[in-house]
Amino acid sequence: MAERTALSDIRAGGAGKPDSAVVRDGLGVGVAVGLSGFAFGVTSAGSGLTVWQTCALSLLVFTGASQFALVGALAAGGNPLTAAAGAFFLGVRNAFYGLRLSQVLALPRAVRPLAAQWVIDETAAVSLAQSGRRAARIGFTVTGVSLYVLWNLTTLLGALGAEAIGDTDAWGLDAAGPAVFLALLAPMLRTGTERVVAGLAVVLGLGLLPVVPAGVPVLVAALAAPAVLYLKGRRRDEGGA
Repeated sequence: MAERTALSDIRAGGAGKPDSAVVRDGLGVGVAVGLSGFAFGVTSAGSGLTVWQTCALSLLVFTGASQFALVGALAAGGNPLTAAAGAFFLGVRNAFYGLRLSQVLALPRAVRPLAAQWVIDETAAVSLAQSGRRAARIGFTVTGVSLYVLWNLTTLLGALGAEAIGDTDAWGLDAAGPAVFLALLAPMLRTGTERVVAGLAVVLGLGLLPVVPAGVPVLVAALAAPAVLYLKGRRRDEGGA
């Protein structure tokens, strides 16, 4: 109990980075990731969505991996419901970020519904990296604002650009979305378990791609995580027996 109270005190007002450094970190992440909205705009327009539909996804959904999964499945001819299901499962992780951030940020109730729109990988990473509540709030706000504004602006530019150049496949721009997604994912694979999960997901996704409807491989690949964790747990139990 004493340890929990001490941690709470640190979170509430412990010393850490100066505000300017937190702002710099938030802006760095927001700008770096926000620019990839251009790739989403191009990919979405190339999959057949209109400029307004593409912009609506970024404005309302605002979670890059889910957006790329949705338009990727649609571009491959997948059923819209299946594509939406795959995007939904990818987006579920944000709910778990929200549970942790609600304790760290302790925002007023009136602000929480608005802040929920910005609960994504990047804002969670910047906020949780801070040692005090004030710094966490600054990091969350700066990252959220800069990323949301830039992501939506570059989405619009990408969609307009794709519409202007015509067939995106002829330019090889259909590969932009997956490339950006892999670039964002790769640095997150820090442990052996995470790499095994990613590898198994790739094998399942690519292996099923020629034999099942588009969008289904994404759903099946999501089973890689529980499968690996189950096998890891069994190995631990057998080793301790």
